[in-house]
Amino acid sequence: MQVDKELDARGLNCPLPILKTKKSLADMTAGQVLRVVSTDCGSVKDMQAFSNQTGNELLSTTEAAGEYIFLLKKK
Repeated sequence: MQVDKELDARGLNCPLPILKTKKSLADMTAGQVLRVVSTDCGSVKDMQAFSNQTGNELLSTTEAAGEYIFLLKKK
């Protein structure tokens, strides 16, 4: 999958990963994909809620070595 933009949110705690995700998506055009990397375990639930509330599609959520990787498609 092509990623158009990446956001490194490692070391940030709630709500910063979501706030930075929102800001990053604002600079993107519809259909583009944002990859977010976070170390906050709460971001898994938060990212799903953010996706549901904003209409931006959460394409995938993966976890590896204490990092959570999200792919979001801008609506």
